[in-house]
Amino acid sequence: MQELRDAGVMLRLIYEAMKKKGIDTDAIFSRLGVDESYVYTDQLRTPHSAQLYFWQAVEDVSGDPDIGLHLGPLLPAYKGQVLEYLFLSSPTFGEGLRRAQNYQRLLSDAANTDFFIEGDDACMVLDAASDAVRRLKHFNECFVQGLITFFRSVTDDNFYPSRIEFEHEREEGQEHAGEVLGCDVVFGASENRLYFPAKLLAHASPHAEPELLDLHERFASEQVARLEKKDIVGQVERIIAELLDSGEVTLDAVAERLGIKPRTLRTRLTEAETSFNQVLADFRYRLARQLLATTDESIDEIVYLTGFSEPSTFYRAFKRWSGMTPIEYRKTSQGKDALVDAM
Repeated sequence: MQELRDAGVMLRLIYEAMKKKGIDTDAIFSRLGVDESYVYTDQLRTPHSAQLYFWQAVEDVSGDPDIGLHLGPLLPAYKGQVLEYLFLSSPTFGEGLRRAQNYQRLLSDAANTDFFIEGDDACMVLDAASDAVRRLKHFNECFVQGLITFFRSVTDDNFYPSRIEFEHEREEGQEHAGEVLGCDVVFGASENRLYFPAKLLAHASPHAEPELLDLHERFASEQVARLEKKDIVGQVERIIAELLDSGEVTLDAVAERLGIKPRTLRTRLTEAETSFNQVLADFRYRLARQLLATTDESIDEIVYLTGFSEPSTFYRAFKRWSGMTPIEYRKTSQGKDALVDAM
């Protein structure tokens, strides 16, 4: 199964909001096993499932049980990305919304939004592939505010919500949530939904330009195609995980599992700007770090679990990857959250 990922821009916007609020971001990143430079990694895409670990760390460090709700108003507007350009170069907000739906994977592999008219309101269903994330309070309440802020920025502050429905429950603070979000809010709904006046769909963009729109759509299509090429990396990693304990992790063996020729697999990995040996090394490194940081497995057992034939080979590889021996890494990293290598 392909691992679902979110665009790094989502993490960057939250990071900027956390800094505005004065949250100790160093403490959060330390718990997650990354540093601030990770946030600005080129073409960063983080595992969608990591949202669970991330928001728990943010709540723990901030001490705020409503941190997602309170970070939302501080989120910068989503700018400088192709989805924004699609909205601005479309003739109306509604046209931009319809076009952006075709390229929502650029924001998240897990996104599966729907859009329809219901009476005087338009409605966006904010779906996600993961049930756990779809019901995650902090994620939902922060993300919907980021979406509202973005919609305001591309409609010259004309956008406003009329009602928001969340799948997650709220035992207290419902009235406060409504005040922050600026509209009626329903909790424990069947879906996450954002309602807004349907008349806003006709809001004209002063930046509409047919030639630019064509250019932006081509660019968006190219970016989606690039992501699709990289899907092969996730498929290869999944099979590597299955084959590691067999000791036969080869390009030929993985290609056979995928039902394609080894030459075809090599070509597809090259198109994804990597190679089989690089994917295998990266996977082993992540797995080794995770086992060292979050388990008490012996080094000999980790050598076996990561598919190395002998400890000396594992030690040399790990030192080359991290600059530390496995024992040194374990001493410095144990106690970090499970996100240490999910990201």
